[in-house]
Amino acid sequence: MAALHGHATTSPNILFIFSDDQCWRELGVLGSQARTPNLDQLAGEGTLFTNAYNMGSWTGAVCVASRTMLTTGRSLWKAHALSQEPPPVEMFWSRRFKEAGYTTYFAGKWHVVGVSPVDIYDRTGTIRPGMAPYVDPSTGEELHGSDRGPGYFRPTGPDDHSWSPSDPDFGGHWIGGQHWSECLGDEAVGFIEEAARSDQPFFMHLAFNAPHDPRQSPQEYVDLYPVESIEVPENFLPEYPFADAMKSGRGLRDEDLAPFPRSDFAVKTHRQEYYAIISHMDAQ
Repeated sequence: MAALHGHATTSPNILFIFSDDQCWRELGVLGSQARTPNLDQLAGEGTLFTNAYNMGSWTGAVCVASRTMLTTGRSLWKAHALSQEPPPVEMFWSRRFKEAGYTTYFAGKWHVVGVSPVDIYDRTGTIRPGMAPYVDPSTGEELHGSDRGPGYFRPTGPDDHSWSPSDPDFGGHWIGGQHWSECLGDEAVGFIEEAARSDQPFFMHLAFNAPHDPRQSPQEYVDLYPVESIEVPENFLPEYPFADAMKSGRGLRDEDLAPFPRSDFAVKTHRQEYYAIISHMDAQ
């Protein structure tokens, strides 16, 4: 989502906010159970696209592909070619804005191969990896890739308390001591306050890791969504019959977040935590 604000010069300040793994439907203004008053306000004051599509990816996830396409303006096939070797820094939109007289800023999730935001933005805040790693609270060890910890195959039922979205001991978005969304928001406010003292317009690119799993937020946001109030999709199935055929079977990391077979309670719990991290991000 982009918000434009007038500036003393003829060029507007540009704030680009990018969330990660947020379904297009999950805005309060579109009828979602997720409460997003600030994003709703941006939508109400600007333009809300209800038909927008990603061209696809050259991997199972669209992370790298979507960000490469977004920041370079290249289509899928040309963006794929850029991922094979370091792309020229002149190709990125941050450099185009700089050439147009903007101060450029980036913070958050990067995930573009071959180049660092430090090389193509004037200023950067905290730069995060593609995914917040889970942590095994019993050992403090970060879990990556195919590793499985307490954040997976849960909850098995109402008595399963093996995981807590608000407990920093489970790492994830809490690694570093402050929730990653809060860190991003605080740094962004600091830059805006600094930029307000300059006559130069700014282009600000904020890439939240939220609401990508692990779906974590302070307890007050989880409490906004009692499990019993969460809706289960009408097309819910305990097991999707075509999962293996479409290469998203039980071996896929994302699929292992909930237990097999799926249950109403597990779906409601994951949705509860998903809405909570979205509302928490919205507050930032």
